[in-house]
Amino acid sequence: MVGGGWPVSTTQLIRTDEQATETARKLAAGYAAHAATRDRERRLPEAELAELSASGLLGITVPRAFGGADVSVATLTEVFRTLAVADASLAQIPHSHVVFLQALRLQGTQSQQRRYFEAALAGQRFANAQAERGGRTAAADATTLRPRAGGGYLLDGEKFYCTGALFADWLVVRAVLADAAVARTGSGAATPAGEARDIPAAPTTKVLAYLPRDTPGVTVRDDWDGMGQRTTASGTVLLDRVPVDETQVVPYTPIFARATTYGARAQVLHAALDAGIARGALDAAVTQVARARPWWESGVARAAEEPLLVQQAGELEILVRAAEALLREAALTIDAAEADLTDDSAAGASVATAIAKVATARASVQASSALFELGGTRSAADSLNLSRYWRDARTHTLHDPARWKVQHVGRWLLDGTPPPRHGQL
Repeated sequence: MVGGGWPVSTTQLIRTDEQATETARKLAAGYAAHAATRDRERRLPEAELAELSASGLLGITVPRAFGGADVSVATLTEVFRTLAVADASLAQIPHSHVVFLQALRLQGTQSQQRRYFEAALAGQRFANAQAERGGRTAAADATTLRPRAGGGYLLDGEKFYCTGALFADWLVVRAVLADAAVARTGSGAATPAGEARDIPAAPTTKVLAYLPRDTPGVTVRDDWDGMGQRTTASGTVLLDRVPVDETQVVPYTPIFARATTYGARAQVLHAALDAGIARGALDAAVTQVARARPWWESGVARAAEEPLLVQQAGELEILVRAAEALLREAALTIDAAEADLTDDSAAGASVATAIAKVATARASVQASSALFELGGTRSAADSLNLSRYWRDARTHTLHDPARWKVQHVGRWLLDGTPPPRHGQL
């Protein structure tokens, strides 16, 4: 067992939103105890991830028809925020897991959904293999899925920043479907019996390949060297003529051909991570203020009585609470949009999420920096490793630029221009 107290040989089944949030609080309490040490030593969280699997949290977005709790986005967001207060690296690991379960929900055949949803309910972990370094932009993919003589495909490419890949059961690889007139992939909505269907392929058609971690031709390197988010179990994924069955391929491009909350769901969880970092940093600041000496010119007995320090603490609490409130609003807006999905409701969800993402990113960086101003010189002791909050905030908030979210919000406000449909909005 690890901190939260679940035996890692079994996986509990979470059935309600309330059970999900309570489980997250219990798990976070265990994670928090050794988060600073894990970061300092870059000790990869193998035992903690086993506990995450056993907790049942990896299955909470599975639809009820497949045995899951199908929790609200508001609950899912709070689960991620709670975990991030304790350890932002660990909290980031299941991010791609739930995003790719959503892709299955939108584009998987019924047989694919049954297969992978059952794996998630059993505590199996899905990790991403999306980002590449060589393209002109971050949206470009060179990793390619090509038809193989006799059926199926071969997958070749190289992916970076693959969060959770080192301890994943499944790798989900985003690739270009090339050199094919027809792709045998399917949509659950279009194929109620779960059969594959014929989809014309173009050079820019992208798909997701769901691969067992030990598939021949797959290599995962432990080479993540970021200054923050050090224990996200990230690495580089190398793909060398990897055999892929057509039943493992899920269309990706069609997700964005219609109104969708796919990007908003992904982004609101990133915002939850930033909000968690901000709250964790502020909690740590409170602890350090209680230990600090007052500045001698203040004439007070305790640092917590210094008027200027009190003012700064109050301003930070307002900043963090505002970000948390915007996060909750965004999650509720996504839930409302999914209950009545239209072009307008999907756009509103993306705008609300963009606002929350900008606010939580600012709060995480500011609170994690001001932590040292409140705590004083003693808080800079390396043994405390409080710098992890700032390093995590500064690293994670680079995931996608907030400046573009501000642009989309402004265009929507002034001209009613809907934000574009993609996975980061």
